Amino acid sequence: MFKALKEKLGFIKKKAESMDQEFTTGVGKKITEDKLEDFLWDIEVALMEADVAVDVIEKIKNDLKKALVGKKVKLRADVGKIVEDTLKKSIKEILTKDFDFDEFIRNAPRPTVIMFLGVNGTGKTTVIAKLAKYLKDKGYSVVMAAGDTFRAGAIEQISIHGDNLGIKVIKHQAGGDPAAVCYDAIEHAKAKHRDFVLIDTAGRMQTNRNLMEEMKKIKRVAKPHLTIFVGDALAGNDAIEQAKKFEEAVGIDAVILNKVDADAKGGAALSIAYELNKPIIFLGNGQKYDDLMIFDVNWFLHRIFGD
Repeated sequence: MFKALKEKLGFIKKKAESMDQEFTTGVGKKITEDKLEDFLWDIEVALMEADVAVDVIEKIKNDLKKALVGKKVKLRADVGKIVEDTLKKSIKEILTKDFDFDEFIRNAPRPTVIMFLGVNGTGKTTVIAKLAKYLKDKGYSVVMAAGDTFRAGAIEQISIHGDNLGIKVIKHQAGGDPAAVCYDAIEHAKAKHRDFVLIDTAGRMQTNRNLMEEMKKIKRVAKPHLTIFVGDALAGNDAIEQAKKFEEAVGIDAVILNKVDADAKGGAALSIAYELNKPIIFLGNGQKYDDLMIFDVNWFLHRIFGD
């Protein structure tokens, strides 16, 4: 998990340590921007290879410039340590957002409506089932809405999850109005005093104009308290473009990044969090219903820096 990002950050630190020798030939020498040019280029290439978006790379490079340029380096100064500390701070700033999901679910109005967005193949429906179990395990009652009426297979899939978890699924026939399904699910939750309504939605190509209009209609009808984009960690920069389309057309409050157990690169989390400026609240890290972990920035830093 995140092997490439960890390796690239380790490479950057080693490059900085070798650069250290250049500055320690004289006591109190200042680091100049021209001396950093090759080093910053190496950083850019390394991070691009780990699927980190260009805008994120620019932020990291600028943070490193601020930390290093004009700094007086003493004999045997550890430039590598300065670089590592700056990288950690920069990444932490990108990933730290003021949103506590558990606090949200405690205090949100009932029934709490959560709408899920994302393209086909990201594992969106399975993530919904995982979150349904997460809520059920905490003692909350849940209803799931089969709002992806475009595919009969999607209705069948969420129905199977509902049966497995003992959770009611509100569904219509394939080809029906998804907004009507969502309306019925919310009315059912009100009548039965259920705590949460989790809405699945269609995930045809994110550039499909009809799909986006459909999502807007669902949002108008359902009035969700939280709209979550489910992104595929393996999609790299494609996941960012998908998320941007949904953000522009429908609006996103938070992100669940799926398939991180198979993500050998690691740049997707940084890129999506920075480009959308939205919190990552969960990581999907397997196929079982319990394979959903609350995102923790310190855990992420530990994974990529190994300390």
